[in-house]
Amino acid sequence: MKFQIKILDSRVVFNTATAMSAGYDLVACIEEPLVLKRGSPSVLIPTGLAIFMNTPSIAGILLPRSGLGHKQGLVLGNTLGLIDGDYQNQWFVSAWNRGQQDEIVISPLDKLAQCIFIPVLHPEFMPVSDFSIETDRGCNGFGSTG
Repeated sequence: MKFQIKILDSRVVFNTATAMSAGYDLVACIEEPLVLKRGSPSVLIPTGLAIFMNTPSIAGILLPRSGLGHKQGLVLGNTLGLIDGDYQNQWFVSAWNRGQQDEIVISPLDKLAQCIFIPVLHPEFMPVSDFSIETDRGCNGFGSTG
């Protein structure tokens, strides 16, 4: 499988940290440090790249980096990001400071998030008035399994 990639800033390198890493590193493609104040609205940070997957069966998922989230309280503004197979513009990371620190400083080219590629299913839906079987759980929802 091959995806087309545009490197929009020559400083950007798109790769994984190790040969067995699941996520590709996304960096903050900014010119000067960016300060995220605790409780302020999320900010869109450019990654300096655009990837065109050109398939409905693969999506890109943007995930936070565990160290930034755990140590500093940096999270993605939308929890995770979803990149559809037909999107062709620059990728951005929505970042938010939910931590205990008053400020998180993002410097140019800091590793900011990671991307994994996942399969996407597009099932055929069959309208029904009742499901064909009833499970033990049935309609029991939040907290019903302990």
